[in-house]
Amino acid sequence: MLTHIATTPFGRRPMTLGQISSQVTARNVEQDAKVSKWQVFRDIRESKEALGATDRALAVLNALLTFHRDEELTGEGNLVVFPSNEQLIRRANGMPPTTLRRHIAVLVDCGLIIRRDSPNGKRFARKGLGGAIEQAYGFDLSPILARAEEFRELAGAVAAERKAFRLVKERLTICRRDVVKLIDAGINESVPGNWRGFLGRYEAIIARLPRTAPRQVLEGIASDLEDLWVDVHQTLETFVKSQNPDANESHSGRHIQNSNPDHNPIGESQDGSGNKVEAGRDAEHTDNVRSLPQRDLPLGMVLSACPEIANYTRGIQIRTWRDFAVAADRARPTIGVSPSAWQEAVEVMGSQNASITLASILQRAEHIRSCGGYLRDLTEKARAQKFSVWPMITALLNARVGALEKAAAGKGAEESPAELGDGSGVDAGSLDISDALRDSMKKKGW
Repeated sequence: MLTHIATTPFGRRPMTLGQISSQVTARNVEQDAKVSKWQVFRDIRESKEALGATDRALAVLNALLTFHRDEELTGEGNLVVFPSNEQLIRRANGMPPTTLRRHIAVLVDCGLIIRRDSPNGKRFARKGLGGAIEQAYGFDLSPILARAEEFRELAGAVAAERKAFRLVKERLTICRRDVVKLIDAGINESVPGNWRGFLGRYEAIIARLPRTAPRQVLEGIASDLEDLWVDVHQTLETFVKSQNPDANESHSGRHIQNSNPDHNPIGESQDGSGNKVEAGRDAEHTDNVRSLPQRDLPLGMVLSACPEIANYTRGIQIRTWRDFAVAADRARPTIGVSPSAWQEAVEVMGSQNASITLASILQRAEHIRSCGGYLRDLTEKARAQKFSVWPMITALLNARVGALEKAAAGKGAEESPAELGDGSGVDAGSLDISDALRDSMKKKGW
């Protein structure tokens, strides 16, 4: 004769519809069902937030599973464990009795276990003549077996959501870094564009980012940042292509394949009556000019040719092209170059070549009637790819080499290097050109 199985809790504990649902689920478990109890426990642990379980409640569940002697939970075996409070507290790492009861109630509410209370509320098992358990009162683990597949799918969904959240955070972090650095590059390199608008859009997007946000919110913010990145990157890419279509990423200056030597500020008339200058060479030297190196000028070579630019460094030594560009921007107002003419030169030539051009004009400013007009003329030539900074610098170097040679020979003491525009505050030795460079320039007819 079978004993009636208890379905309600002992004492004042109420019965709920959730507990009835758990009992129905446990009663429908198949007889041949079999799962590893620790694998199911790992799935439950992964999906504890979705189930509503706490870490302390899972510690109690772990302790209850240890009282089930078999490694697997089967539909044919007895799934009721009946530890005493003392044993359960010991295996739950000394959890206080009140805390233990509270977390057992959490496990019941989550549908992970079912209470099988005896008439007096004690937990025990009644055995038959052969020693087999006929009736047990305690905690039924049948819901774990019945819902094992549900727990596995839920754990997979939680893992997928966790991965998606991690990926969107990585995407957001990379996008924020890219946008900020690209905007800084555009501003620092004087690239024409609506950088104030880009910065305002970035700040507005980031202002929507809360301290803790769900994945859906981060997805929306990341999408907006990616749209902003596309606009910023396209602005920079368009500018780079327009400035230097043949350059690779290792060169930032402008490469001009066809240079026109007919606009060289160094070869103009010495009486200062006009702005038109010659390249310093006749038509037969056109091939020599076009054979100039298609690469950036060395910074040291430019500083040797244009020592006047050192007067606008505010005591800071020019070590990089950025320092050189800052000095050129400071020198611009002193020779009457308007901001619009300078901005147009930077857009057409690039910051580096525009700075070299302005430094060359500064070096010969006393012989040029309108420096601003002359810079605009060179800008138009550069737009048509008929201008290069190489002839300008080599012509200046030729002039300085000749002056240094005359000074060394003792001819024309009044034309010493100190009187040829050396405002850098350094001695003449620092302006000397190496013998190899001088011989190379003479062979090419510079």
